[in-house]
Amino acid sequence: MISVLNGEIKYVGEDNLEILSGSIGYKVFCPQKTLGDYSVGQSAEIFTHLHVRENALELYGFKTRKERDFFEILISISGIGPKGALGILQAAPIDLLKKAIASGDTTVLTRVSGIGEKTAQRIIIELKGKLKDIVGEDGGDLREGGDVIEALTGLGYTRAQAQQAFGKVPENIEGVENKVKEALKILGK
Repeated sequence: MISVLNGEIKYVGEDNLEILSGSIGYKVFCPQKTLGDYSVGQSAEIFTHLHVRENALELYGFKTRKERDFFEILISISGIGPKGALGILQAAPIDLLKKAIASGDTTVLTRVSGIGEKTAQRIIIELKGKLKDIVGEDGGDLREGGDVIEALTGLGYTRAQAQQAFGKVPENIEGVENKVKEALKILGK
């Protein structure tokens, strides 16, 4: 099992990157928000999951071990494949996804292409028992986070840019409007 790659980024594409580790190049599929953090020539450490199918071996890569572990939990759900799991990780930050699952809110999950209400409910039912480290069972700022990300994408930013900016908004800022303003300041830098 290939679990971590260290090396030089040789190529960054739309849904993957190539990393040269030792004298071997690996093609690694990544969430778009992760791809935006890398550039050609940069040295990187990528946490990976080797997905084995009948006719292919595919590597999926993540910036943190936490993202990789969550990805592995997602693909353990019947009907959720690696591409669907990447879509879910792209939809919102992990903490927001965990709060959505803890509170039973399907709105974040149904924003992902290919995931309807029934699939989102199944994901929530199956994951509630698997995510023992969920903090904040009330999901208080769950809808706010989704609304901030949606507002930013409505203003023309990519979902990855919106998520990164939202992740940098200080926790003491309250209200969707104030969080959007702060995220816009972050994006303007």
